[in-house]
Amino acid sequence: MVWTERMLAALENGVKGGRWYSLMDKVYAERTLWAAWERVKRNGGSAGVDRQSVAAFEARAGKHLASLARDLREGTYRPQPIRRTWIPKPGSRERRGLGIPTVRDRVVQSALKLVVEPIFEVQFAQQSYGFRPGRGCKDALRRVEELLKEGATWVVDCDLRSYFDSIPHEALLAEMERQIGDGKVMELLRAFLNQKVMEGLNEWAPETGTPQGAVISPLMANVYLDSLDHEMGKRGWQLVRYADDAVCLCKSQAEAETALAAISVWVQNRGLALHPEKTKIVDTTKRGGFDFLGYHFERGMKWPRKQSVAKFRVAIRARTSRKSGDSLSTIVTQVNLVIRGWFEYFKHSQPSTFEPLDGFVRRRLRSILCRRNHIAKRGWGFVNQRWPKAYFVELGLFTMSTARASARQSRRGNH
Repeated sequence: MVWTERMLAALENGVKGGRWYSLMDKVYAERTLWAAWERVKRNGGSAGVDRQSVAAFEARAGKHLASLARDLREGTYRPQPIRRTWIPKPGSRERRGLGIPTVRDRVVQSALKLVVEPIFEVQFAQQSYGFRPGRGCKDALRRVEELLKEGATWVVDCDLRSYFDSIPHEALLAEMERQIGDGKVMELLRAFLNQKVMEGLNEWAPETGTPQGAVISPLMANVYLDSLDHEMGKRGWQLVRYADDAVCLCKSQAEAETALAAISVWVQNRGLALHPEKTKIVDTTKRGGFDFLGYHFERGMKWPRKQSVAKFRVAIRARTSRKSGDSLSTIVTQVNLVIRGWFEYFKHSQPSTFEPLDGFVRRRLRSILCRRNHIAKRGWGFVNQRWPKAYFVELGLFTMSTARASARQSRRGNH
């Protein structure tokens, strides 16, 4: 526990003037830095521009943390540039930029987050679910379903264009300064916002946005959108937000249009922009629907959106190469990790979702068997007979359609 009993009491009762001072000594405290390091180690990740890996940091963790404490205490700590890399977007030709801070910077950001996050948590609205302790995607999805069942079937699907890259620095710092009166902590937050980015031999300092891949970035992003959550709540509109992914559920088209107009004004006043094509009003009782947190909602039903299915297929293909030298049982074990994880998140989809994907997995495994047995795939009929579903069940392959049917039967039996 980083926070002292006295601080927790002040958190509950409020502090004089509503601002928190004397926080920096909590950031560089030994127990804070060790707690931060444990989080960084648990999350793993690649090395930054200094090429120091998590394992290398761990080998001399005590020395590194002592050095960080000294630099933070003396005000000589400076973040290093973030290493920019690019990863493919499943189901798309586009790529997503990913920033990788150094391990030492991840430790400092984690320590900073441990100290300041509780201050903002007590004021965050209930409508916010992303990157918050004890909350997650499933909570947001449950809330959306509750509202749809209550008749809020007109949905404002909000898409903030390049949100994490476009947050105005000074406006964000002003929001954080409402709660934080410690100048050194504010200087540290500013240093992370001004952190340079390095891609190859190119190096630059972004003028807007929160640092890509930074530990502190999601918290800062939530701080900037918090006033939108409260504004919507005051007007009685049902906003459900996960980071920059938000939907507002209304009971009429007129209400949805009024809500979208209010959101548009707020967004413009805050130096942000709504995506003109992706932001729309949807009547969920008709064809079309909307996507939210990996799911597609439409006509009282939900199923994985196209990109979620594409991501699943990419992950399965990566583990079922026909040239793989692993035993089939090993491949099945690796595939099961993907299937179980995906099913756990999407198990509440329409039952018809799963059989086609189960079939896709079996076809990938049969292709491996065909290659190993020198069988040309001239017709799947023979191949399916030689290695039927039962064959893969015996191997221990997890079957989503069977698991879904079993779960439904179990629920019926409990009634």
